[in-house]
Amino acid sequence: MELACLDLEGVLVPEIWIAFAERTGIEELRATTRDIPDYDVLMKQRLRILDQHNLKIGDIQAVIATLAPLPGAIEFVDWLRERFQVIILSDTFYEFSEPLMRQLKWPTLFCHRLVTDESGRVVDYKLRQKDPKRASVQALHSLNYRVIAAGDSYNDTTMLGEADVGFLIHAPQNVIDEFPQFQSVANLEELKAGFIAASNRNLTL
Repeated sequence: MELACLDLEGVLVPEIWIAFAERTGIEELRATTRDIPDYDVLMKQRLRILDQHNLKIGDIQAVIATLAPLPGAIEFVDWLRERFQVIILSDTFYEFSEPLMRQLKWPTLFCHRLVTDESGRVVDYKLRQKDPKRASVQALHSLNYRVIAAGDSYNDTTMLGEADVGFLIHAPQNVIDEFPQFQSVANLEELKAGFIAASNRNLTL
């Protein structure tokens, strides 16, 4: 049995923190795992900025509610589900994901949790586990699944390396240059073709 494991932001939906940065005008919030490989450093920076500007979880959720999946993403996930079991492995948070996952028709999502106080201030975050994307693929391998994976950022590269086949999609040039072992595709149509070529089964578009 083959599984498809996908990153969420930058692959299927817009980068949430970039959208929030554009809405608030806070340039520092545009930083993502494409820019800062260490996720803990990135999240501590985000929490500090939120605190400085007195921004609460509701402010972020209000922006997320206005977002839609990337062009073609809903159709791509539908296509993929007809041919693979699909799991989204993301470093987003369950407190952010609901509006976008609803539009994608609720694929399985493994991600993290935010910690908020009674006022809605985001005070911390809780990772599901260390290096969760790679660990998830390892666990799936232990269940005798073959995994084809796709992501766009530094935090996806251990997942791609652990997978039987890994693709970069929509990745910035710095990530493509640093990880030439992963085939890079520009769009979801190219990713479809990549999944077909990578599968051990006779798949079609």
